[in-house]
Amino acid sequence: MAIPPLTPQAITILEKRYLRRDPQGEVLESPEEMFWRVAKNIAETERFYGNQTASEELSEIFFQMMASLNFLPNSPCLMNAGRDLQQLAACFVLPVEDSLDSIFETVKQTALIHQSGGGTGFSFSRLRPKDDTVQSTGGMASGPVSFMRVFNMATEVIKQGGTRRGANMGVLRVDHPDILEFITIKKSLKEMENFNLSVGITKAFMEALAKDDEYDLINPRTKQPVRHLKAREVLEAIVSAAWETGDPGILFLDRINEANPTPDLGEIESTNPCGEVPLLPYEPCVLGSINLLNMLKEENGKWEVDFDKLRMTVRNAVHFLDNVIDMNQYPLPQISQMAKGNRKIGLGVMGLAHFLIRLEIPYNSQKALEVVKGIMSFIQYQAREQSMESAEKRGVFPNFKGSIYDRPGGMRLRNATLTTIAPTGTLSLLANCSSGIEPLFGIQYTRRALEDMEFQIMDPLFVELGEKKGFMNPELINALSEGISLQELSQVPKEMKKLFITTFEIPPVWHIKIQAAFQEYTDNAVSKTINFPRTATKDEVKEAFLMAYQERCKGITIYRSGSKPSQVLACGTKQVC
Repeated sequence: MAIPPLTPQAITILEKRYLRRDPQGEVLESPEEMFWRVAKNIAETERFYGNQTASEELSEIFFQMMASLNFLPNSPCLMNAGRDLQQLAACFVLPVEDSLDSIFETVKQTALIHQSGGGTGFSFSRLRPKDDTVQSTGGMASGPVSFMRVFNMATEVIKQGGTRRGANMGVLRVDHPDILEFITIKKSLKEMENFNLSVGITKAFMEALAKDDEYDLINPRTKQPVRHLKAREVLEAIVSAAWETGDPGILFLDRINEANPTPDLGEIESTNPCGEVPLLPYEPCVLGSINLLNMLKEENGKWEVDFDKLRMTVRNAVHFLDNVIDMNQYPLPQISQMAKGNRKIGLGVMGLAHFLIRLEIPYNSQKALEVVKGIMSFIQYQAREQSMESAEKRGVFPNFKGSIYDRPGGMRLRNATLTTIAPTGTLSLLANCSSGIEPLFGIQYTRRALEDMEFQIMDPLFVELGEKKGFMNPELINALSEGISLQELSQVPKEMKKLFITTFEIPPVWHIKIQAAFQEYTDNAVSKTINFPRTATKDEVKEAFLMAYQERCKGITIYRSGSKPSQVLACGTKQVC
């Protein structure tokens, strides 16, 4: 099978961050050798289960799946598999208990994880509020936000394994007495630069909001209410901060815990940095994404889904990710125990926008929602079938007893979770497809990658179809590079304008509907940014937050263009975005 050529951007990124180097920094492997390194390493797991002969055959399958860009595992797996570090998980959640010992132990653990290339999530909700008593000293507590600054600074000084800056998620429950300080912290530009923030929303808060009532703030040390706030005023504070800075997002904690597969092990209080994996303390997650653009076949000049190829890719990807759990060198023994106890994996997709364009379906359409539900339900079904087959051979996940599957007629799964929708920022650049489940950001735009790289991107599918249909010319390219919207250009056919609609031209309602459609068939959660144009109002942001709850999303992140001094994606000069 011929391997598709990588784009110049992909080669630049691989050379800069992923390929093996010698002590002098010289690149020692080609992209093809990298894929073989990873494939052989992950196929080694077969030997643990007494299957000596399967390893070679499987490494060929894994190699083809990655080198064809049909599936890519998360970045730490590509970077570290088959190398000394061998840390293959993308993200972790660590506990933060209400004592100095626990807090600084977690700071140390965070440093080890960031050094190994992982990101971390924390809930600070167990820390006593500011000015609460500290019995051992008779002093006053400084509160969760001050300790978050310690974590932020620790992240600042550690460059992750020489590959990428550490990322964190900080969560505080909406009923914590310091919630208003937490909500507004990122209004100061230099605060918490290494953190995404999310407010943990409770059912009690949503009920108070519906009644336009007050709700209790509870001191986590005493578990007693200390005062009340008006739910509407707190929501308005969240909306205002998110409109101004992009933070905080919100997590619907009750909904997350309704789907917690192992409730006997505790309550889920936080997620990974991009919000797509709700995890218990010390749980890691191993992620990978299928390139939907490659799951199509052309029949009589029309594109359609190649379900046989998708089925095989899902099954091989689940096998791959399950093997990663055994091959991983975890940064802490507690993480190893949780990883092998629950065997959580997160298989998702990338390239959705391109996939829909190929099928001639506008992103913001009822047809898109139907297709999304069909595809994701198929992926989830196949993933579960593969996990059940693995469970027959290798056993169910060790913490199966007491899990939500441990009931008459329940599925006997190898993995407590199987599906996740990750953002795939860098992976989608490697695969030359649209990122995650996002719409196209622009037809021509500037894309930053890995902090120190910047690419000018002209959408490859637009170029292909423009040349095929004969409307591509230097004037059009020039207009797009100046940031003029496709919708304003008369030479572009109407149906192309509908298909190549970009993120700020799509009403937030459709962003949320797409997120909810994926969530319906996703075990973990969905990373999706609800993009707003610069001109959006606070009321529009509030409507989006409320709609996300109604649509049964597990959380929501919004971003109003221009609300941060620098952003990963930027349009041309004239386009309002």
